[in-house]
Formats: sequence, structure tokens, C-alpha cells
Amino acid sequence: MNEKILKTKSNGFAALFSILLLLILSVVGFISSIALIRNDGLQVFCILLSILVFISSLVLFGGLKVVKPQEAIVLTLFGDYTGSIKEPGFYFVNPFSVAVNPAAKTKLGQSGDVDRQSTPVTISTTGGVEANLNAFKNQISLKIMTLNNSRQKINDCLGNPVEIGIAVTWRVVDTAKAVFNVDNYKEYLSLQCDSALRNIVRIYPYDVAPNVDTTGDGVADEGSLRGSSEVVAKRIRDEIQARVENAGLEIIEARITYLAYAPEIAAVMLQRQQASAIIDARKMIVDGAVGMVEMALERLSEGELVELDEERKAAMVSNLLVVLCGNHDAQPIVNTGSLY
Repeated sequence: MNEKILKTKSNGFAALFSILLLLILSVVGFISSIALIRNDGLQVFCILLSILVFISSLVLFGGLKVVKPQEAIVLTLFGDYTGSIKEPGFYFVNPFSVAVNPAAKTKLGQSGDVDRQSTPVTISTTGGVEANLNAFKNQISLKIMTLNNSRQKINDCLGNPVEIGIAVTWRVVDTAKAVFNVDNYKEYLSLQCDSALRNIVRIYPYDVAPNVDTTGDGVADEGSLRGSSEVVAKRIRDEIQARVENAGLEIIEARITYLAYAPEIAAVMLQRQQASAIIDARKMIVDGAVGMVEMALERLSEGELVELDEERKAAMVSNLLVVLCGNHDAQPIVNTGSLY
């Protein structure tokens, strides 16, 4: 269903003045009919007419609608969609038109949709009946809101369970689709966010892994949840947008707010990461030590400072590697005698 914007002028104050005038005239006519008219038939007619005008004036109050900035109302008349009002102002519409918002009472963990602890506006009657005016507020917010669903436990492409949470920034752009194409657009968005998150996370490993294709081109790459968070967030945003397009919603941004291994494997994976880091550090130390030994032998040979045979070179290389690759500071023993 396509959205139809009503170009109604903000005529609420003129309508309100006219309705109040009709109320006053009906009351005056009722009193005048009883006090001044002596003809019984005419008196009854004037009294009924005054009552009819009074009831009609009360009915006309239902046509007064207030639209705040960054809000909209979707109007239906006897089941037919008549249009949406998005411009702020005080309007008068058909009093039998009904503002529709199926997600008005839905509360999600998001900005702009929390259950604020405000005092409800009520009308009390002498019979003890109270009417909550907040129950009739069916405006649809057009503001930018942030949805923060609960964390999800999902297996990555290697089968490792990870916990991940995202924050989705969104807004309503088509009120007709949001109201009529889905049952409840807020719940629909929340469900599609969880579904899209699972689909994307299952493509990536938590950390860089060999022989893993995350782009779908058949070539292994270095994509990962931890190292490619920007790319993953963009793919999640595009996936959610494709799913909620028919609900009239726009996904502005999606960001990963939490990422960690599941508690049952967190300790093991931490040890694995530490072991990988130690191995990488050792490789770097050994490469540096071999380079320094090679440089030392070349400098000694070029300067012809000391002539060493193969056995002495092997001993020198061994000692230098022990000193450079050791975990602790070397404590050399100085030989003051002969080398031989």
C-alpha cells in the first residue's frame, strides 16, 4: 500500500471555535425553548433540535487532531485508508476517522520507546469512572530511534559459539506500509534484526582463520568478526534493510556493541590466543637473532679482525642465539685463559 499524504490545512482552531459556538447556541436554544416558547409543538421541536445540535457538537470534537513535530497520524474511515498527516499542527478531520497505530503499546529496549514514568492524564466523572487520555494517542513517531536487542549466542563459521549484540538506528519513512503491511512494525523490526544478525555472523569466523571465504567470491580472505567489524556491521545493516523495506522502515546504521566468545569456551579460546601470540613473538625473536648473528659474522669477516674456523663460528653462533633468544638476561663467564 502506497502512502497518501493529506494536504489538510491547520484549521483546528477555527473548527474548535465553531464547535464551541454550536455548543453555546444549543444550550441557549434549549433554555430559551423551555422559558420563552408557549406553543407545545414548537417547543418540543426546538428542544429536540437543541439536543441534536449539542450531541453533534460533542461528536465533532472527535475530529480535532494534534500532530507534534516529527510525528504522524494514519487515518482510516470505516476501514478504508484515507491518508496520513505528517506536518505538525492542529487539524480538523472527519470526526469518524480513526487514527491507527498497531505498535502504540509495544515497548522495546530502544530510545524513544521506553515506558516513561509519567502521570497519565485522566478524566474523572461523578460516578467514579476514569478515562485515560494517553490510551487515545496513536501517533507514529518519525524520529530516529535506536534499537538495542538482547545479546545473541551464535555459532561462527567454524562452529565456535560467540555472543554478539548490535545497536540498530532506524526510523519510519512510509507510515502506510508500517501500519498496513505488517502486523506490528516494532516487533517485526526486532525479529528481523535477530534473524539478519544470525545469517551474517555464520559467514565469519571470530578471528582470522585460514581457508575461509567470507565474501562469497571463492577466494579465501582475512575477514573476521573481530578484525572486520566495520564490514560486518555494514553487511548486517544491508541485510536488515532488505528485510524491512516492505514495512516502510529505513535502517540508518547498525553497530556491533558486544562481541566475545561464549562463556563455556572463553577460557580455552583465551589460552589458544595466548599460545598463538607467544609463537608469533618467538618467531620474531628468532628471526631477529639470526639476522644479528649473520650481521656479526659478516662484519668480523670484512674487517679481518678475528679469523675463526668453522668450529669457533659454530660456538659463537650458538652462544649469540642463546643470549638473544633467552627469556632472562645472560650471565656470561669470562675466560681469561687461552681460547684453545
